[in-house]
Amino acid sequence: MDSLATLTTILRRAYSGEMTAALAYRGHWLSLRDPQEVAEIQQIEREEWVHRKQLGYWMQQLGALPMGFLEFRMAILGAIILIGCNLVGWFIPMYFAGRLEAQNDLEYEEAAVHAEALGLRALFTDLKAMAQLEREHEAYFLRKVAGHPALPFWQKRFGWGPGGSKQEDL
Repeated sequence: MDSLATLTTILRRAYSGEMTAALAYRGHWLSLRDPQEVAEIQQIEREEWVHRKQLGYWMQQLGALPMGFLEFRMAILGAIILIGCNLVGWFIPMYFAGRLEAQNDLEYEEAAVHAEALGLRALFTDLKAMAQLEREHEAYFLRKVAGHPALPFWQKRFGWGPGGSKQEDL
């Protein structure tokens, strides 16, 4: 697959994924009791919507449309997670949000490589900034779950957590 096709595919997947993440974060902050955590997760949700808007702009510039079926699936998934966050307690949404952010970072970095190969400097810059923000989100969630008694079980099972490699099991 050439760089343009690969880049377009990544942007289309990420566009739908950002909707899922934003909906999930809405459920996440609605499930929280600590006002500081609520405000922090609300900010992350806003940033995910901004990423979706940026991705939509770049898809339009490249002549790519969202994938209808993927949009539908990801909207359903986001709604399920939104509801589920209220059922599973504090740790699981914090853990999986961090793991998701690690994956998003890698996805944006891969897209940036293709944008650079195509000479799309402005897109490259936007993707690198998105990747950096995803790393900041991941670091936030790492701080939140660090030291939690459930962490060793989940980290062993899913390979993400303090001191773990992003590349493993993602």
